[in-house]
Amino acid sequence: MAKVPLSEQMEIQGVRIGVPRRAFLKSRRFCRFCRERVEFIDYKDLELLAQWVTERGRIPPRRINGNCARHQRQLATAIKRARIMGILPFVVQ
Repeated sequence: MAKVPLSEQMEIQGVRIGVPRRAFLKSRRFCRFCRERVEFIDYKDLELLAQWVTERGRIPPRRINGNCARHQRQLATAIKRARIMGILPFVVQ
């Protein structure tokens, strides 16, 4: 069996040598609550809280939903209060 140079092996596998890759830039997400100048997130606002809970009933992290740290803490506290009060379910069935 003949030896194939590494550069040819990589080209066969679909990797191009010597071609710089472009950096993938994600668009910056801004906190929706900061944009709308929300001071306090109310636990009784079910419409708002339901938007921030996944279909499995989880609270997504900041890096996923794009909230700032302050509003993410307020949101998590409001969701937990609504769950304890019985307004929002703990787990969606």
